[in-house]
Amino acid sequence: MCGITGFLAPRAAAPADEMLATVTRMAETLAHRGPDEQRAWVDAAAGCALGHRRLSILDLSEHGAQPMHSACGRYVIVFNGEIYNHLELKDELARAGAAPAWRGHSDTEVMLAAIAHWGVHDAITRFTGMFAFAVWDRQLRTLALARDRIGEKPLYYGWAGGVFVFGSELKALRAHPAWRGNIDRAALASYMRYACVPAPHSIYQNIRKLLPGTLLTLPGDSPTGTLPAPIAYWRAENVVADGQRNPFSGSVVEATSQLDDLLRRAIAGQMIADVPLGAFLSGGIDSSTIVALMQAQSATPVRTFTIGFTEDAYDEARHAAAVARHLGTTHTELYLTAQDALDVVPHLPQMYDEPFADSSQIPTHLVAKMARQHVKVCLSGDGGDELFGGYTRHAWAGRLWNKLRRYPVGARAALARLLMSVSPAAWDSVLRTMAPLLPKKYRQSHPGDKLHKAAMIMDAIDAQAIYLRLVSQWQDPGTIVIDSVEPAIAARDPALWHTGGDIASSQMLLDLIGYLPDDILVKVDRAAMNVSLETRVPFLDHHVVEFAWRLPLAMKIRDGQGKWLLRQLLYQYVPRELVERPKTGFGVPLDSWLRGPLKAWAGDLLASARLKREGFLHAEPIARMWNEHLSGRRNHQHALWTVLMFEAWLAAQP
Repeated sequence: MCGITGFLAPRAAAPADEMLATVTRMAETLAHRGPDEQRAWVDAAAGCALGHRRLSILDLSEHGAQPMHSACGRYVIVFNGEIYNHLELKDELARAGAAPAWRGHSDTEVMLAAIAHWGVHDAITRFTGMFAFAVWDRQLRTLALARDRIGEKPLYYGWAGGVFVFGSELKALRAHPAWRGNIDRAALASYMRYACVPAPHSIYQNIRKLLPGTLLTLPGDSPTGTLPAPIAYWRAENVVADGQRNPFSGSVVEATSQLDDLLRRAIAGQMIADVPLGAFLSGGIDSSTIVALMQAQSATPVRTFTIGFTEDAYDEARHAAAVARHLGTTHTELYLTAQDALDVVPHLPQMYDEPFADSSQIPTHLVAKMARQHVKVCLSGDGGDELFGGYTRHAWAGRLWNKLRRYPVGARAALARLLMSVSPAAWDSVLRTMAPLLPKKYRQSHPGDKLHKAAMIMDAIDAQAIYLRLVSQWQDPGTIVIDSVEPAIAARDPALWHTGGDIASSQMLLDLIGYLPDDILVKVDRAAMNVSLETRVPFLDHHVVEFAWRLPLAMKIRDGQGKWLLRQLLYQYVPRELVERPKTGFGVPLDSWLRGPLKAWAGDLLASARLKREGFLHAEPIARMWNEHLSGRRNHQHALWTVLMFEAWLAAQP
């Protein structure tokens, strides 16, 4: 895990020492991603410069340093990530007579040999792992950028004046002297809806995120502003179509066994490291499954980490501790006060580098910071929800739509207004007294918030509109962002919606290509890399992903419960009673913080005079929402957080 950056100035080549100084400054901004070493390389005649910050994980020696040259001398690479099947590729190259005299045992060296033998595109299709890399072809004078299939590792790129720039984070691009960053109002509108900036957009005009599963090749003599279309080497939509054509037809026992085998292989590959390794453990289905399969393959206790909060509704540490005791891991937990979490808030703009408003970014960073005191690599359980129907809406959105569609929109809208007329806190109080009378599956935490969320979708015109409303923080960002028009993205593409087949599968597909890489994986990458911790995600091994999409929906969602098959697998390692409980997520009590310890900070950022002076957001609706939230009549925590994170980011800009 590292930080990469560089530039290509085909018509504005500078002296080598000047280029080297520039790319070195760009790389220095990524020191947190790679504190162990920094190096750079330039091809002054071609105007190409590559910079690298190293977090040493495999081959800690000089032979693992980057930028790295291929044995044939043709290719130079900077690479962020891990190729888990590099040992198999090494053997394959040897059998093909294409193995060089190996200098070390890094996966980067194997990647270069694979590229030299098969070419960039064909080599990528053989890689199993997470990666973002740039490789310069000295013979053809072309720069190739590539990103892993799901989007675990980030890569930004675009033109700054007459210079093509790229990097793991935007701060590296901003360090180039040609940088002139202007905020993209269309991207800002998307951010206000999704609490993140969806790929391929970034918060800046003319700067993009490379889409997952794609390869971009830029000739060294490209005219300024030229951006060739990235070529997809792997597409989630194709995986879904293949799964529908070739569905899994075996028994539950066979499916459980195959899933166990695939996950064991993925985890075994991801446990390879030359540094201490552990895992995040919340005690939920996903993380418990990963840790159980890690421990089953480890001769020594696995290191596991969790954090707890003093607020019972947000605390899962006791559940994680019970799972850890059963599995025999070496478990570390840290109970945090509200102040511990609040102290992170001022650092979020720098950490995430563009507006990002998933509030679980706070505990994610804190657990990564704690883990980094003991290990350098952590496995996580992310991806299980998207692959196995784990979000609550996966189970009930389809059923709800089938009921809603029977009634006139007007009647549904009236019921929605009734539900919204009672505050979430009041609903919590009422439903808490009724809890003993309700079936266990309906005894969820924060029921008032969930009722308000249900009210938001009652007048939806179709199932895709329900999905869009559920994933939106602001339902109509155009009324908030001045002079903006939302760009088209996958979540609003009817063709992609139908690709998933049923409503639940359609949601899972859009989550896989949108919410997962744009929100979840961004959150984990930035939170962990800010403290120089590498994270690995076994569920996102593409063999596991492809198998999951062959499974019938009934093996994912059954009797209103998601991740059904995953649960059957986990029960073979952990007693059911240790992991079965209502889903709470990895949240923080943001609603009460905004009315309490964060009130002054938020009030300053939301001040109408400030918003009007900046000219990006309409002040009046934000002021109404802020006042409603402070009164306790409504809980607008998520919508307000999107505004606050944008304003905090904007204030932090140079």
